[in-house]
Amino acid sequence: MLDTCREVVTPEGVALRLPAAGPMPRALAWLVDFAIRLALVFAIGVVLGLMGRSGTGVYLIGLFVVFWCYPILFECLWDGRTPGKRLLRLQVIAGNGAPVGWLAAIARNLLRVVDMLPFGYTVGLLASFADPWGRRLGDMVAGTLVVHEVQDRDAPTLPAAEAFPAPVTLLPADQAALVAFAERAAHLTPARQVEIAELATPWLGLRGHAAVQRLFAIANGLLGR
Repeated sequence: MLDTCREVVTPEGVALRLPAAGPMPRALAWLVDFAIRLALVFAIGVVLGLMGRSGTGVYLIGLFVVFWCYPILFECLWDGRTPGKRLLRLQVIAGNGAPVGWLAAIARNLLRVVDMLPFGYTVGLLASFADPWGRRLGDMVAGTLVVHEVQDRDAPTLPAAEAFPAPVTLLPADQAALVAFAERAAHLTPARQVEIAELATPWLGLRGHAAVQRLFAIANGLLGR
C-alpha cells in the first residue's frame, strides 16, 4: 500500500495535509518496540529471579506494564511516539490533526488484540489495505491516524503577484497581518482565503478572488518584491 495524505480543515480554516503511514513503516516501528519490550522483560526477569518465588507476582505485573502500558504511556506522554515510531519518524495523532488523547490511546491499543487475529496481524493488515489512510481497526474505532512526521519546511513564500501599492495608509500591525495572511495562504482553503480577504473590502473595494489576489499584490509591494 502506498502512503497517502489525508486533508482536514481546522476550525480556523487551515488545511492540514496529514501524510498517513502505510503498513510497512508501521510494522518496522512495531518490531523495534517489540524488541525493546523483550529486552525490558528479560532485564526484569533477571532482577526478580534473584528474589525467588516472591518475585513471581511482581514479574507478572511487570509483564502487564511492559506489554500493555508501554505503548499507551509513550503515545500520550511523548507526543504520539513510541521509541520505534520516533526511530521511523512516525506519530499517532487524532483524526482531526490534534494530539492523541488518553482514551483514544487506550482504545487503539486494547483493540490491538482484535487486529492480531487470527495470527500475525491478519485482521489489522486487511483493514489497513481496505482503508484509504491505512488504518487498522483499532485506529478506526479510536479515531486516530498514524502519520509520517512533517519535515521542517523552508521559510514561507508569498504567492506570485505583481506588487501593488496599498490604497490607504496601513499601520505597522496591519502590514504585518497582511503579510502573514499572504504567507499562510497556501495552508488555507480557498473559501477561507476569500472570507479573510473580504474583511478588507471597505478599503480595498474588491470582493471574492479578486480581493485575495489584490492582498497578495499589496503584500509583495510591502516587501519590496
